[in-house]
Amino acid sequence: MDKTIDESKQGNNLVLEKKEGNTRKLFIESYGCAMNFSDSEIVASILADQGFNTTQNLEEADLVLVNTCSIRDKAEQTVRKRLEKYNAVKRINPKMKVGVLGCMAERLKTKFLEEEKIVDLVVGPDAYKDLPNLLAEVDEGRDAINVILSKDETYGDVAPVRLNTNGVSALVSITRGCDNMCTFCVVPFTRGRERSRDPQSIIGEINDLWNNGYKEITLLGQNVDSYLWYGGGLKKDFTKASDMQKATAVHFPQLLELCAKAQPTMRIRFSTSNPQDLTLDVIHTMAKYDNICKHIHLPVQSGSDRILKEMNRLHTREEYFELIDNIRRILPECSISQDMIAGFPTETEQDHEDTLSLMQYVKYNFGFMYMYSERPGTMAERKLEDDVPEDVKKRRLAEIVQLQRELGAEQIEKYINTEVEVLIERESKKSNAQWSGKTSQNIVAVFPKEHYKVGDLVNVKIKDCTSATLIGEAQSSSM
Repeated sequence: MDKTIDESKQGNNLVLEKKEGNTRKLFIESYGCAMNFSDSEIVASILADQGFNTTQNLEEADLVLVNTCSIRDKAEQTVRKRLEKYNAVKRINPKMKVGVLGCMAERLKTKFLEEEKIVDLVVGPDAYKDLPNLLAEVDEGRDAINVILSKDETYGDVAPVRLNTNGVSALVSITRGCDNMCTFCVVPFTRGRERSRDPQSIIGEINDLWNNGYKEITLLGQNVDSYLWYGGGLKKDFTKASDMQKATAVHFPQLLELCAKAQPTMRIRFSTSNPQDLTLDVIHTMAKYDNICKHIHLPVQSGSDRILKEMNRLHTREEYFELIDNIRRILPECSISQDMIAGFPTETEQDHEDTLSLMQYVKYNFGFMYMYSERPGTMAERKLEDDVPEDVKKRRLAEIVQLQRELGAEQIEKYINTEVEVLIERESKKSNAQWSGKTSQNIVAVFPKEHYKVGDLVNVKIKDCTSATLIGEAQSSSM
Protein backbone atom coordinates (compact mmCIF):
# COMPACT_ATOMS: atom_id res chain seq x y z
CA MET A 1 0.00 0.00 0.00
CA ASP A 2 1.27 3.47 -0.81
CA LYS A 3 2.03 5.20 2.41
CA THR A 4 -0.34 7.99 3.45
CA ILE A 5 0.13 8.28 7.19
CA ASP A 6 2.07 11.32 8.36
CA GLU A 7 5.37 10.42 10.02
CA SER A 8 4.32 12.26 13.18
CA LYS A 9 1.54 9.71 13.67
CA GLN A 10 3.84 6.70 13.58
CA GLY A 11 4.32 4.80 16.79
CA ASN A 12 1.23 6.09 18.52
CA ASN A 13 0.21 3.69 21.24
CA LEU A 14 -3.51 3.17 21.08
CA VAL A 15 -5.94 3.52 23.94
CA LEU A 16 -9.21 1.64 24.29
CA GLU A 17 -12.07 2.64 26.53
CA LYS A 18 -12.06 0.17 29.44
CA LYS A 19 -14.42 -2.80 29.28
CA GLU A 20 -15.97 -3.66 32.61
CA GLY A 21 -14.65 -6.89 34.10
CA ASN A 22 -11.42 -7.01 32.09
CA THR A 23 -8.35 -7.45 34.29
CA ARG A 24 -5.43 -7.90 31.84
CA LYS A 25 -3.66 -4.92 30.28
CA LEU A 26 -2.67 -4.50 26.63
CA PHE A 27 -0.16 -1.99 25.29
CA ILE A 28 -0.25 -1.73 21.48
CA GLU A 29 1.77 0.42 19.09
CA SER A 30 1.31 0.84 15.35
CA TYR A 31 3.77 1.84 12.64
CA GLY A 32 3.36 2.46 8.93
CA CYS A 33 0.29 2.88 6.77
CA ALA A 34 -3.31 3.60 7.73
CA MET A 35 -4.20 -0.07 7.28
CA ASN A 36 -1.96 -0.97 10.22
CA PHE A 37 -3.74 1.55 12.43
CA SER A 38 -7.08 0.13 11.30
CA ASP A 39 -5.85 -3.41 11.98
CA SER A 40 -4.84 -2.43 15.52
CA GLU A 41 -8.44 -1.40 16.14
CA ILE A 42 -9.52 -4.89 15.06
CA VAL A 43 -6.90 -6.51 17.31
CA ALA A 44 -7.96 -4.43 20.32
CA SER A 45 -11.57 -5.42 19.70
CA ILE A 46 -10.72 -9.13 19.56
CA LEU A 47 -8.60 -8.90 22.71
CA ALA A 48 -11.22 -6.90 24.60
CA ASP A 49 -13.34 -10.06 24.40
CA GLN A 50 -10.39 -11.96 25.88
CA GLY A 51 -10.19 -9.87 29.04
CA PHE A 52 -7.79 -7.12 27.92
CA ASN A 53 -8.16 -3.38 28.43
CA THR A 54 -5.53 -1.18 26.82
CA THR A 55 -3.08 0.98 28.73
CA GLN A 56 -0.70 3.81 27.87
CA ASN A 57 1.72 2.59 30.53
CA LEU A 58 4.16 0.11 29.01
CA GLU A 59 5.51 -0.91 32.41
CA GLU A 60 2.16 -2.24 33.64
CA ALA A 61 1.22 -4.19 30.50
CA ASP A 62 0.59 -7.93 30.57
CA LEU A 63 0.78 -8.05 26.78
CA VAL A 64 2.73 -5.74 24.47
CA LEU A 65 2.01 -5.79 20.74
CA VAL A 66 3.72 -3.85 17.97
CA ASN A 67 1.96 -3.64 14.60
CA THR A 68 4.71 -3.42 12.02
CA CYS A 69 5.50 -2.07 8.57
CA SER A 70 7.93 -3.57 6.04
CA ILE A 71 7.71 -1.01 3.26
CA ARG A 72 11.22 0.33 3.99
CA ASP A 73 14.21 -0.82 5.99
CA LYS A 74 13.97 2.26 8.22
CA ALA A 75 10.52 1.18 9.39
CA GLU A 76 11.83 -2.27 10.34
CA GLN A 77 14.79 -0.80 12.21
CA THR A 78 12.42 1.41 14.20
CA VAL A 79 10.51 -1.69 15.29
CA ARG A 80 13.70 -3.46 16.35
CA LYS A 81 14.61 -0.47 18.52
CA ARG A 82 11.20 -0.63 20.15
CA LEU A 83 11.77 -4.31 20.88
CA GLU A 84 14.96 -3.33 22.71
CA LYS A 85 12.85 -1.00 24.87
CA TYR A 86 10.35 -3.80 25.55
CA ASN A 87 13.22 -6.08 26.50
CA ALA A 88 14.39 -3.61 29.14
CA VAL A 89 10.89 -3.52 30.63
CA LYS A 90 10.53 -7.29 30.44
CA ARG A 91 13.63 -7.74 32.59
CA ILE A 92 11.74 -5.89 35.32
CA ASN A 93 8.39 -7.54 34.55
CA PRO A 94 9.22 -11.08 33.31
CA LYS A 95 5.55 -12.06 33.16
CA MET A 96 4.99 -9.55 30.36
CA LYS A 97 4.46 -11.14 26.92
CA VAL A 98 5.56 -9.50 23.66
CA GLY A 99 4.05 -10.02 20.22
CA VAL A 100 4.79 -8.77 16.72
CA LEU A 101 1.89 -8.17 14.33
CA GLY A 102 1.52 -7.08 10.73
CA CYS A 103 3.67 -7.03 7.62
CA MET A 104 7.03 -7.48 9.32
CA ALA A 105 5.65 -10.51 11.17
CA GLU A 106 4.49 -12.00 7.88
CA ARG A 107 7.79 -11.28 6.12
CA LEU A 108 10.14 -12.62 8.81
CA LYS A 109 7.90 -15.32 10.29
CA THR A 110 9.86 -17.70 12.57
CA LYS A 111 13.01 -15.58 12.29
CA PHE A 112 11.45 -13.22 14.83
CA LEU A 113 11.23 -15.95 17.42
CA GLU A 114 14.83 -16.94 16.69
CA GLU A 115 16.40 -13.46 16.41
CA GLU A 116 14.38 -11.51 18.97
CA LYS A 117 14.50 -13.65 22.09
CA ILE A 118 11.86 -11.57 23.90
CA VAL A 119 9.19 -12.18 21.24
CA ASP A 120 6.58 -14.72 22.34
CA LEU A 121 4.02 -14.24 19.60
CA VAL A 122 4.16 -13.62 15.83
CA VAL A 123 0.88 -12.94 14.00
CA GLY A 124 0.37 -12.00 10.35
CA PRO A 125 -2.28 -9.55 9.06
CA ASP A 126 -4.82 -12.25 8.21
CA ALA A 127 -4.54 -14.24 11.45
CA TYR A 128 -5.83 -11.86 14.12
CA LYS A 129 -8.93 -13.95 14.82
CA ASP A 130 -6.55 -16.72 15.94
CA LEU A 131 -5.15 -14.51 18.71
CA PRO A 132 -7.19 -16.19 21.50
CA ASN A 133 -5.70 -19.60 20.58
CA LEU A 134 -2.21 -18.20 20.19
CA LEU A 135 -2.38 -16.42 23.54
CA ALA A 136 -3.48 -19.68 25.19
CA GLU A 137 -0.28 -21.28 23.88
CA VAL A 138 1.79 -18.37 25.14
CA ASP A 139 0.13 -18.57 28.57
CA GLU A 140 1.21 -22.22 28.71
CA GLY A 141 4.81 -21.23 28.09
CA ARG A 142 5.12 -21.93 24.36
CA ASP A 143 5.98 -19.54 21.55
CA ALA A 144 3.10 -19.07 19.10
CA ILE A 145 2.98 -18.13 15.42
CA ASN A 146 0.34 -17.81 12.71
CA VAL A 147 1.23 -15.96 9.51
CA ILE A 148 -0.99 -17.84 7.06
CA LEU A 149 -2.41 -15.52 4.41
CA SER A 150 -6.13 -15.77 3.70
CA LYS A 151 -8.07 -15.62 0.44
CA ASP A 152 -11.25 -14.32 2.04
CA GLU A 153 -10.57 -12.69 5.43
CA THR A 154 -11.74 -9.06 5.53
CA TYR A 155 -12.66 -8.76 9.26
CA GLY A 156 -16.03 -7.44 8.08
CA ASP A 157 -17.69 -9.21 11.01
CA VAL A 158 -15.45 -7.58 13.64
CA ALA A 159 -16.64 -4.26 15.06
CA PRO A 160 -13.44 -2.23 15.45
CA VAL A 161 -12.89 -0.21 18.59
CA ARG A 162 -11.88 3.38 17.92
CA LEU A 163 -8.41 3.92 19.27
CA ASN A 164 -6.50 7.13 19.93
CA THR A 165 -9.49 8.86 18.40
CA ASN A 166 -10.58 12.48 18.23
CA GLY A 167 -14.18 11.25 18.07
CA VAL A 168 -14.61 12.94 14.69
CA SER A 169 -12.76 10.91 12.05
CA ALA A 170 -12.54 7.13 11.64
CA LEU A 171 -11.04 4.55 9.28
CA VAL A 172 -13.30 2.03 7.53
CA SER A 173 -11.49 -0.83 5.79
CA ILE A 174 -13.07 -1.94 2.49
CA THR A 175 -10.42 -4.13 0.85
CA ARG A 176 -7.34 -6.12 1.88
CA GLY A 177 -4.32 -7.23 -0.09
CA CYS A 178 -2.96 -6.11 -3.45
CA ASP A 179 -2.60 -7.74 -6.87
CA ASN A 180 -0.53 -5.04 -8.58
CA MET A 181 2.92 -6.53 -7.96
CA CYS A 182 4.96 -3.33 -8.17
CA THR A 183 8.56 -4.54 -8.23
CA PHE A 184 9.63 -2.46 -5.22
CA CYS A 185 6.76 -3.42 -2.91
CA VAL A 186 6.41 -6.18 -0.30
CA VAL A 187 2.67 -5.69 0.28
CA PRO A 188 1.46 -8.50 -2.06
CA PHE A 189 3.73 -10.88 -0.14
CA THR A 190 2.82 -9.66 3.35
CA ARG A 191 -0.91 -8.98 2.87
CA GLY A 192 -1.84 -11.39 0.09
CA ARG A 193 -4.32 -11.20 -2.76
CA GLU A 194 -7.01 -8.56 -3.18
CA ARG A 195 -10.40 -9.31 -1.65
CA SER A 196 -13.27 -6.97 -0.89
CA ARG A 197 -15.64 -6.60 2.01
CA ASP A 198 -19.43 -6.98 1.84
CA PRO A 199 -20.84 -3.48 1.09
CA GLN A 200 -23.67 -3.95 3.59
CA SER A 201 -21.18 -4.44 6.44
CA ILE A 202 -19.37 -1.28 5.30
CA ILE A 203 -22.59 0.76 5.28
CA GLY A 204 -23.51 -0.71 8.66
CA GLU A 205 -20.20 0.41 10.14
CA ILE A 206 -20.59 3.90 8.68
CA ASN A 207 -24.11 4.20 10.13
CA ASP A 208 -22.84 3.09 13.54
CA LEU A 209 -20.07 5.67 13.40
CA TRP A 210 -22.56 8.43 12.55
CA ASN A 211 -24.80 7.36 15.41
CA ASN A 212 -21.79 7.59 17.72
CA GLY A 213 -21.00 11.17 16.70
CA TYR A 214 -18.36 10.69 14.00
CA LYS A 215 -18.46 13.23 11.17
CA GLU A 216 -15.91 11.85 8.70
CA ILE A 217 -14.73 8.45 7.51
CA THR A 218 -11.92 7.27 5.24
CA LEU A 219 -12.59 4.23 3.07
CA LEU A 220 -9.37 2.30 3.28
CA GLY A 221 -7.56 -0.26 1.18
CA GLN A 222 -4.22 -1.03 -0.41
CA ASN A 223 -5.94 -0.10 -3.68
CA VAL A 224 -9.51 1.12 -3.14
CA ASP A 225 -10.25 1.44 -6.86
CA SER A 226 -9.96 -2.35 -7.18
CA TYR A 227 -12.92 -2.82 -4.83
CA LEU A 228 -15.25 -5.48 -6.27
CA TRP A 229 -18.03 -7.25 -4.40
CA TYR A 230 -20.06 -9.90 -6.17
CA GLY A 231 -20.63 -12.27 -3.27
CA GLY A 232 -17.48 -14.22 -4.08
CA GLY A 233 -13.88 -14.14 -2.93
CA LEU A 234 -10.76 -13.07 -4.80
CA LYS A 235 -11.11 -10.53 -7.57
CA LYS A 236 -9.46 -12.91 -10.03
CA ASP A 237 -12.38 -15.35 -9.57
CA PHE A 238 -14.87 -12.79 -10.91
CA THR A 239 -14.55 -14.33 -14.37
CA LYS A 240 -16.17 -17.49 -12.98
CA ALA A 241 -19.08 -15.63 -11.40
CA SER A 242 -22.61 -16.13 -12.66
CA ASP A 243 -24.28 -13.61 -14.95
CA MET A 244 -26.50 -12.58 -12.04
CA GLN A 245 -23.47 -11.99 -9.80
CA LYS A 246 -21.80 -9.90 -12.49
CA ALA A 247 -24.98 -7.89 -13.11
CA THR A 248 -25.35 -7.02 -9.44
CA ALA A 249 -21.65 -6.57 -8.67
CA VAL A 250 -20.60 -3.49 -6.71
CA HIS A 251 -17.50 -1.71 -7.98
CA PHE A 252 -15.78 1.18 -6.20
CA PRO A 253 -17.81 4.01 -7.82
CA GLN A 254 -21.03 2.29 -6.71
CA LEU A 255 -19.69 1.72 -3.19
CA LEU A 256 -18.63 5.36 -2.96
CA GLU A 257 -22.13 6.46 -3.96
CA LEU A 258 -23.75 4.06 -1.46
CA CYS A 259 -21.61 5.53 1.32
CA ALA A 260 -22.34 9.12 0.32
CA LYS A 261 -26.10 8.46 0.23
CA ALA A 262 -26.15 6.45 3.47
CA GLN A 263 -25.08 9.50 5.48
CA PRO A 264 -25.48 12.64 3.32
CA THR A 265 -23.92 15.00 5.86
CA MET A 266 -20.95 12.78 6.77
CA ARG A 267 -17.69 13.50 5.01
CA ILE A 268 -16.34 10.62 2.91
CA ARG A 269 -12.66 10.22 2.03
CA PHE A 270 -10.79 7.31 0.45
CA SER A 271 -7.22 6.07 0.19
CA THR A 272 -5.23 4.83 -1.65
CA SER A 273 -5.81 5.04 -5.41
CA ASN A 274 -3.70 3.50 -8.15
CA PRO A 275 -3.42 5.51 -11.39
CA GLN A 276 -4.13 2.46 -13.57
CA ASP A 277 -7.36 1.70 -11.67
CA LEU A 278 -8.86 5.12 -10.94
CA THR A 279 -11.75 5.51 -13.40
CA LEU A 280 -13.70 8.53 -14.59
CA ASP A 281 -16.74 7.03 -12.86
CA VAL A 282 -15.03 7.63 -9.51
CA ILE A 283 -14.27 11.24 -10.38
CA HIS A 284 -17.83 11.87 -11.60
CA THR A 285 -19.20 10.35 -8.38
CA MET A 286 -16.98 12.68 -6.36
CA ALA A 287 -18.35 15.62 -8.33
CA LYS A 288 -21.96 14.46 -7.83
CA TYR A 289 -21.90 14.36 -4.00
CA ASP A 290 -20.87 17.35 -1.90
CA ASN A 291 -20.02 15.15 1.09
CA ILE A 292 -17.33 13.23 -0.82
CA CYS A 293 -14.14 15.12 -0.07
CA LYS A 294 -12.33 16.68 -2.98
CA HIS A 295 -8.91 15.15 -2.51
CA ILE A 296 -7.23 12.26 -4.32
CA HIS A 297 -4.02 10.64 -3.16
CA LEU A 298 -2.57 9.42 -6.46
CA PRO A 299 0.90 7.85 -6.06
CA VAL A 300 3.02 7.96 -9.20
CA GLN A 301 6.47 6.96 -7.79
CA SER A 302 8.41 8.28 -10.83
CA GLY A 303 7.98 10.60 -13.80
CA SER A 304 10.07 8.45 -16.11
CA ASP A 305 8.38 5.98 -18.45
CA ARG A 306 11.43 3.74 -18.33
CA ILE A 307 11.46 3.63 -14.52
CA LEU A 308 7.68 3.18 -14.37
CA LYS A 309 8.12 0.10 -16.54
CA GLU A 310 10.89 -1.20 -14.29
CA MET A 311 8.56 -0.64 -11.34
CA ASN A 312 5.73 -2.52 -13.13
CA ARG A 313 3.41 0.41 -12.50
CA LEU A 314 1.26 -0.42 -15.60
CA HIS A 315 0.68 3.20 -16.57
CA THR A 316 2.77 5.66 -18.56
CA ARG A 317 3.66 9.26 -17.94
CA GLU A 318 1.21 10.40 -20.62
CA GLU A 319 -1.60 8.25 -19.23
CA TYR A 320 -0.98 9.80 -15.80
CA PHE A 321 -1.14 13.28 -17.34
CA GLU A 322 -4.43 12.38 -19.04
CA LEU A 323 -5.87 11.25 -15.72
CA ILE A 324 -4.70 14.46 -14.03
CA ASP A 325 -6.24 16.54 -16.83
CA ASN A 326 -9.57 14.74 -16.37
CA ILE A 327 -9.51 15.34 -12.61
CA ARG A 328 -8.80 19.04 -13.19
CA ARG A 329 -11.61 19.25 -15.77
CA ILE A 330 -14.27 17.39 -13.78
CA LEU A 331 -13.18 18.47 -10.27
CA PRO A 332 -11.28 21.77 -10.58
CA GLU A 333 -11.38 22.25 -6.80
CA CYS A 334 -9.76 18.84 -6.11
CA SER A 335 -6.38 18.63 -4.40
CA ILE A 336 -3.93 15.94 -5.48
CA SER A 337 -1.12 14.39 -3.47
CA GLN A 338 1.65 11.97 -4.39
CA ASP A 339 4.09 9.29 -3.34
CA MET A 340 7.53 9.50 -4.95
CA ILE A 341 10.61 7.28 -4.82
CA ALA A 342 14.07 8.74 -5.46
CA GLY A 343 16.93 6.55 -6.62
CA PHE A 344 15.14 3.47 -7.92
CA PRO A 345 17.64 1.00 -9.50
CA THR A 346 19.05 2.17 -12.86
CA GLU A 347 17.56 5.68 -12.40
CA THR A 348 19.56 8.20 -14.43
CA GLU A 349 19.74 11.98 -14.17
CA GLN A 350 17.32 12.18 -17.11
CA ASP A 351 14.87 9.89 -15.28
CA HIS A 352 15.15 12.17 -12.25
CA GLU A 353 14.55 15.25 -14.41
CA ASP A 354 11.46 13.53 -15.81
CA THR A 355 10.15 13.17 -12.27
CA LEU A 356 10.73 16.85 -11.55
CA SER A 357 9.02 17.88 -14.78
CA LEU A 358 6.03 15.64 -13.99
CA MET A 359 5.71 17.33 -10.61
CA GLN A 360 5.80 20.72 -12.31
CA TYR A 361 3.00 19.66 -14.63
CA VAL A 362 0.74 18.26 -11.91
CA LYS A 363 1.51 20.86 -9.22
CA TYR A 364 0.73 18.59 -6.29
CA ASN A 365 -0.66 20.05 -3.08
CA PHE A 366 1.51 17.80 -0.92
CA GLY A 367 3.28 14.46 -1.03
CA PHE A 368 5.23 11.67 0.63
CA MET A 369 8.74 11.28 -0.72
CA TYR A 370 11.39 8.65 0.04
CA MET A 371 14.69 7.23 -1.07
CA TYR A 372 14.47 3.78 -2.59
CA SER A 373 14.91 1.05 0.02
CA GLU A 374 15.56 -2.46 -1.29
CA ARG A 375 13.11 -4.92 0.23
CA PRO A 376 14.02 -8.61 0.45
CA GLY A 377 11.90 -10.89 -1.71
CA THR A 378 10.62 -8.23 -4.10
CA MET A 379 11.17 -8.50 -7.85
CA ALA A 380 13.42 -5.42 -7.76
CA GLU A 381 15.62 -7.07 -5.13
CA ARG A 382 15.82 -10.28 -7.16
CA LYS A 383 16.29 -8.77 -10.62
CA LEU A 384 17.79 -5.28 -10.26
CA GLU A 385 21.01 -4.09 -8.67
CA ASP A 386 20.57 -1.27 -6.16
CA ASP A 387 23.07 0.75 -8.16
CA VAL A 388 22.25 4.40 -7.40
CA PRO A 389 24.82 5.68 -4.86
CA GLU A 390 23.46 6.77 -1.47
CA ASP A 391 24.67 10.36 -1.87
CA VAL A 392 22.95 10.60 -5.27
CA LYS A 393 19.70 9.23 -3.78
CA LYS A 394 19.87 11.82 -0.99
CA ARG A 395 20.54 14.68 -3.39
CA ARG A 396 17.69 13.66 -5.72
CA LEU A 397 15.31 13.24 -2.79
CA ALA A 398 16.27 16.69 -1.50
CA GLU A 399 15.50 18.19 -4.91
CA ILE A 400 12.12 16.44 -5.04
CA VAL A 401 11.27 17.60 -1.51
CA GLN A 402 12.33 21.18 -2.25
CA LEU A 403 10.25 21.30 -5.43
CA GLN A 404 7.24 19.91 -3.55
CA ARG A 405 7.63 22.62 -0.91
CA GLU A 406 7.56 25.27 -3.64
CA LEU A 407 4.57 23.69 -5.38
CA GLY A 408 2.72 23.23 -2.09
CA ALA A 409 3.30 26.85 -1.13
CA GLU A 410 2.08 27.97 -4.55
CA GLN A 411 -1.07 25.87 -4.20
CA ILE A 412 -1.92 26.84 -0.64
CA GLU A 413 -1.59 30.56 -1.34
CA LYS A 414 -4.49 30.24 -3.82
CA TYR A 415 -6.85 29.81 -0.87
CA ILE A 416 -6.15 33.30 0.55
CA ASN A 417 -9.29 35.47 0.36
CA THR A 418 -11.47 32.44 -0.33
CA GLU A 419 -13.99 30.72 1.94
CA VAL A 420 -13.51 27.04 2.83
CA GLU A 421 -15.47 24.56 4.91
CA VAL A 422 -13.48 23.17 7.85
CA LEU A 423 -14.30 20.18 10.04
CA ILE A 424 -12.98 20.91 13.54
CA GLU A 425 -10.86 18.00 14.76
CA ARG A 426 -8.92 19.31 17.74
CA GLU A 427 -7.38 22.28 19.47
CA SER A 428 -4.51 23.86 17.56
CA LYS A 429 -1.09 22.58 18.62
CA LYS A 430 0.26 26.13 18.63
CA SER A 431 -2.55 27.95 20.43
CA ASN A 432 -5.27 26.85 22.84
CA ALA A 433 -7.31 29.81 21.60
CA GLN A 434 -7.68 28.28 18.14
CA TRP A 435 -9.35 25.27 16.58
CA SER A 436 -7.63 23.09 14.01
CA GLY A 437 -9.40 21.11 11.32
CA LYS A 438 -9.24 20.09 7.68
CA THR A 439 -10.86 21.28 4.50
CA SER A 440 -12.46 18.96 1.97
CA GLN A 441 -9.10 19.13 0.16
CA ASN A 442 -7.35 17.63 3.24
CA ILE A 443 -5.56 20.88 4.07
CA VAL A 444 -5.17 21.93 7.71
CA ALA A 445 -6.83 25.20 8.71
CA VAL A 446 -6.81 27.08 12.03
CA PHE A 447 -9.11 29.82 13.29
CA PRO A 448 -10.26 31.40 16.59
CA LYS A 449 -12.40 29.14 18.77
CA GLU A 450 -15.29 31.51 19.48
CA HIS A 451 -18.40 29.42 20.29
CA TYR A 452 -17.58 26.43 18.08
CA LYS A 453 -16.76 22.90 19.22
CA VAL A 454 -14.98 19.77 17.98
CA GLY A 455 -17.03 18.12 15.23
CA ASP A 456 -18.56 21.34 13.89
CA LEU A 457 -18.36 22.13 10.18
CA VAL A 458 -17.46 25.80 9.91
CA ASN A 459 -17.15 28.14 6.94
CA VAL A 460 -13.82 29.92 7.31
CA LYS A 461 -12.55 32.96 5.40
CA ILE A 462 -8.83 32.46 4.74
CA LYS A 463 -6.72 35.51 5.56
CA ASP A 464 -3.19 34.07 5.52
CA CYS A 465 -1.24 30.82 5.37
CA THR A 466 2.02 29.10 6.24
CA SER A 467 3.62 26.54 3.94
CA ALA A 468 1.13 23.89 5.05
CA THR A 469 -1.63 25.56 7.09
CA LEU A 470 -4.47 27.94 6.25
CA ILE A 471 -5.20 30.72 8.75
CA GLY A 472 -8.63 32.31 8.83
CA GLU A 473 -11.72 33.52 10.65
CA ALA A 474 -15.00 31.69 11.08
CA GLN A 475 -17.94 32.94 9.04
CA SER A 476 -20.68 30.48 10.01
CA SER A 477 -21.35 26.90 11.01
CA SER A 478 -22.46 24.44 8.32
CA MET A 479 -24.05 22.01 10.78
